[in-house]
Amino acid sequence: MIGQCGLIWQPWKNRQVLEIGYLFNRKYWHLGYAAEAAAACRDLALDRLQAEEVCCIIRDSNEPSQKTALGIGMKPQDGEVRHCRGQDMPHTRCVLSRRLREGQEA
Repeated sequence: MIGQCGLIWQPWKNRQVLEIGYLFNRKYWHLGYAAEAAAACRDLALDRLQAEEVCCIIRDSNEPSQKTALGIGMKPQDGEVRHCRGQDMPHTRCVLSRRLREGQEA
């Protein structure tokens, strides 16, 4: 197994948001697997499940994951500090709405 990618409900600023989460074995980084899997989840969420939006919640220091989210059409929308592994870490929520995506494809 090279890793995992899927849709999950996540808490964000006192509400639940639909997130694409991806985690791959370091050996398989920078080979396009995360982008391919994330794009498939994006299409599932927006096209088949008719979700209004889908997002990725990413640590500010995680540039490869930010690049993946931007590469599948997401844009940074907002941020918050989350407490993880005993420390406060800034996170950014990158978002793609169905409405915006349809406008991009037109």
